[in-house]
Amino acid sequence: MPPEERILTGLFLCSRAPNELLAHLKPGWNAASTAKPEEKCLLLNTSVDSLSIFPAGEELSNGIDATAFFLSHLEQPDLFIRIRPGFREQVVDKLNTAKLEYLFLNDDCIALPNTSKIDNILEADKEVVIQDESSQRIGAMIPERAMFNKTVAPFVWDCCAASGGKSIMAKDRLGDIQLTVTDIRESILANLKKRFIAAGIKDYYGYLADLTKAAPKAIDQQFDLIIADMPCSGSGTWGRTPEQLSVFESKQIAAYNELQKKILSNIALRVKKQGYLLYITCSVFKKENESIVAFIQKQFSLRLLKMEVMKGYENKADTMFAALLIRD
Repeated sequence: MPPEERILTGLFLCSRAPNELLAHLKPGWNAASTAKPEEKCLLLNTSVDSLSIFPAGEELSNGIDATAFFLSHLEQPDLFIRIRPGFREQVVDKLNTAKLEYLFLNDDCIALPNTSKIDNILEADKEVVIQDESSQRIGAMIPERAMFNKTVAPFVWDCCAASGGKSIMAKDRLGDIQLTVTDIRESILANLKKRFIAAGIKDYYGYLADLTKAAPKAIDQQFDLIIADMPCSGSGTWGRTPEQLSVFESKQIAAYNELQKKILSNIALRVKKQGYLLYITCSVFKKENESIVAFIQKQFSLRLLKMEVMKGYENKADTMFAALLIRD
């Protein structure tokens, strides 16, 4: 297909409303600009597979509807916020006062158009956390407080903490916790510190760590819960970073698989008896998901309690994977 035709085809497939360019060059397509992507494919006399939207489609995790997932990349994902405990009423009042369009997906999760400006309306990390809907759903897999020792605050290690979103979620779900966070990037830990200040998290231990080599010597204990939000291909988030659709190479999947195994080899034995490991990726590839869970069970004698693909493509969100395991 000539470049000009490819550009127009892409514009047509990604448009949700009529536009002047299509009206001038492709009036028939412009008239169908509000149609569903699969209907547009019929008009183009093509199939979703022939569009070659997504690389390595044969590597997808079990249960993912490939067609629906591929087509989700033709529409920009929504912006999602999670209301922190005790702030629901004032958050709703602020959104209504600002006359923003929003939709509650559950008691705490709100979806807004991606272009929504909330920085000057809501207090990030204090009132709300900007967090994808699938990531919020993973919070429900964090064991309830009653499943831990009730007399002592649970020891929680967010081992690939990034900017701390999962730590804040664990704090909101469990209440008082003894928190340790690690990450390989110093700049990320600096950002985490700022977020924790806004979130009211003062007591925690933070370490710079390359977990492909070893856990920090300062961490010499076992934990009630280890949250392992792993470095991965990020393939479930490429609707937000679509350049990855053209630059990603399938051989990287195996490289991430090996990276995840190295990290797990340095953290999994830190799960105490009757403690939990929450394994998370934002990948849609089986080798980063189900295959790694099988590795964890075999190598570290952890028992699988729950495993789920969070099908974000059903809600204009990221697609993620999570598994909760326990040491009996």
